[in-house]
Amino acid sequence: MECKIGENRKRCNCTYEPCPRKGICCDCLQYHKNMGQLPACLFPDDVEKTFDRSIETFIKTYQERGL
Repeated sequence: MECKIGENRKRCNCTYEPCPRKGICCDCLQYHKNMGQLPACLFPDDVEKTFDRSIETFIKTYQERGL
């Protein structure tokens, strides 16, 4: 399967601009997994902008918002 970097970048809500993995989802997932985090695309935009990609923040956000 060919990576759809251009399409992925259009949908990517990551606001960390110097990120070399933007649009390369497989690399992004692996990076955040190794860091004990989740990627930006799993967070609402306002939470993503805090750069807190922890699993704890993900759970708290979705519990509080009932998402």
